[in-house]
Amino acid sequence: MKTPRIVVMAGSRRAKALSRPVARACAQALAAAGAEVELIELADYPAPLYDGDLEAAHGLPDCIVRLQHRLHASDGLLLVNPEYNGSITPLMKNTLDWCSRPNPADPARSGGAVYAGRAAAVVGSSPGALGGMRALFHVRDILGYLGMQVIPQQLAVAKAGEAVGEDGRLSDPAQQTMLDKLAAALVDTARRLRA
Repeated sequence: MKTPRIVVMAGSRRAKALSRPVARACAQALAAAGAEVELIELADYPAPLYDGDLEAAHGLPDCIVRLQHRLHASDGLLLVNPEYNGSITPLMKNTLDWCSRPNPADPARSGGAVYAGRAAAVVGSSPGALGGMRALFHVRDILGYLGMQVIPQQLAVAKAGEAVGEDGRLSDPAQQTMLDKLAAALVDTARRLRA
């Protein structure tokens, strides 16, 4: 069977964002579950705020076209979401919105084609006790609307500033077990959907 390729993205590009070490822990768990993992830093794809007039005048930003190609080449997506006012970060929403736009020069690898029929999973991260749980429901809805198959397993990593150990795994054994199960489910779902 094919080795599924999973893209992992953290919803903040801040240098000390808590979601970034959690994203690395997720990537490690996915690799252990048998995936080929690509950890994407959204700082490398600095798109402007989505604006239909901007798109009409200039087309898609080059960085978005590059990201669309990476998403299209994947079999699944795992998003690590900080919680901003109980919801998804503006950076993650803007990225998902831009990538959903069709590119007339490359319709097969743009727009809905970068999401449809692929597996997805969501993880939250927060310095608080809820671990970004409130944002996860919003992200699940968005990914489902984009045509992704969002697996039921999800994880909210509380006190994310101290959640990842020096070995790159979650310090709480129960949470690491949940992450391992989530990773295995995502890899299995991606493999079955894209067989």
